[in-house]
Amino acid sequence: MRKARVDIHPEKLQTSAEILRALAHPLRMKILSFIDQNGTINVNKIYNTLKLEQSITSQHLRILRLAGLVETKRDGKFIHYNLRYPKIANTVKAINNFLAEDEA
Repeated sequence: MRKARVDIHPEKLQTSAEILRALAHPLRMKILSFIDQNGTINVNKIYNTLKLEQSITSQHLRILRLAGLVETKRDGKFIHYNLRYPKIANTVKAINNFLAEDEA
């Protein structure tokens, strides 16, 4: 039986790890779900509705932003967040494909 060739690009591996790390936290998943339910929403509404501290919310949003899962738009002093649906869809597809290989 021939072994599969492993060709991993360090930069892509690092990016993938950051995305999965961002998704692995329950509070970040809750924030993503909240943004999905509301479309574009400002950070004040996120932390007030979810009853979170502003600093904690900002830290989690920063991780999601660096992972490329959310994007921001500034409107005066307000920062609005929305999901990057194509990035999230590609990530979910990759995870499902990986899990399907384990079942085969």
